This record gives sequence, structure tokens and C-alpha cells, in this order.
Amino acid sequence: MNNIISLYEEVSHLLVTPSLLSEVTCCVEKALDFIYPQESFSVSLSLTNDENIRKLNYEFRGIDRSTDVLSFPQYDFISPKDPADNFIKEEGSVLLGDIVLSSETAIRQSEEYGHSLLRELVFLCVHSLLHLFGYDHITDADRALMEEEQNIIMMHLGINR
Repeated sequence: MNNIISLYEEVSHLLVTPSLLSEVTCCVEKALDFIYPQESFSVSLSLTNDENIRKLNYEFRGIDRSTDVLSFPQYDFISPKDPADNFIKEEGSVLLGDIVLSSETAIRQSEEYGHSLLRELVFLCVHSLLHLFGYDHITDADRALMEEEQNIIMMHLGINR
């Protein structure tokens, strides 16, 4: 499908280069095609810093600490990938929601886990996309399902630890 990824950078880091962001965007498009191939989606991806994501985390979730990624879905889902209402198309694509990730945290986590920054950024985006499609990790069963989907998508993208 023809997905649209809108990229916004509130802050930039030397390690998060334009070519790296281009690779991440390409992976997000491929992940969308893999997760829900029958639709075209529009997703906003914003990179920010720890302080800004902390403020958003507090404002929207009541948690006063930074986090790696936040998801802001446009739809409620009865179950993952099963929207409660039909998708509404705007200019040929479905506005799925927004992803906000902290590039500072992504850099730290990639170093901590010993894998590439590309892998960390794509993993965070895939995790967030699954939230946009109604997946969650509140219960153990939900967590297991979401982790399985994340692993399948990362393998499909050819991005490993």
C-alpha cells in the first residue's frame, strides 16, 4: 500500500542522521504493510528529547518521568487490528495516529542493549505501531501476544539484535 510517514524532529543528535531516519521511515512503511496490508496509513513520527517526552508522559499519562516512546492512536480497537469503527480515510489513507520517541533514550538503550541505533529506533516504532493498532501489554497474555508480533515484524524487516 501507499503509506505516508510524516517525520518531525524537535531535536537532533549527531547519531540520528538523515540517512538513518530515512532507513527508519522505510522500515515503518514496510511494517505497516506487513501488519495491515489491506489499507494505506498515515502516521506521524516525532523525535524529541527526554525532557519533552517526560512532559508529554505526565500530561497524557500522569507519569512524571521520561520514557522511550509514546503512542497516540486515532482509533479504539475491539481487539488488535480490529477497529471498533471503520477506518476513516483522508486523501486516500487512514490517519492511524502519532508516535513520539526520545532519541536520547533510544541512543542510551541501543548502547545498553548492545545493538545498533537503527535496530532500537525501528523496534520502538514497531512497538508503538502495535499500540496504534490496539495491542497492549497490561496483562501477561497481552504482553506475550504483543512481544510475539514485535518479533515477527522485526524478523520480517530483517532487523535483529
